[in-house]
Amino acid sequence: MQNNDGSIMKNTIKVERAKLNITQSDLADAVGVSKQTIHSIEKARFTPSTILSMKIARYFKVAVEDIFELEDED
Repeated sequence: MQNNDGSIMKNTIKVERAKLNITQSDLADAVGVSKQTIHSIEKARFTPSTILSMKIARYFKVAVEDIFELEDED
């Protein structure tokens, strides 16, 4: 999803899920959101809140920066 400043939030959630062999539903249940929310984040259609980003990172036991990356679109 492109933010107002033209930047895009990319993520590695799908890769992290594959490492643990879990589904979008499994992750969604663990962090308290819908499967559709996880799907939208993975496809970069939705930028998660800081709290949700931290919950996802905590679930995978990694730093937020290891999952989410801000890229400028120029």
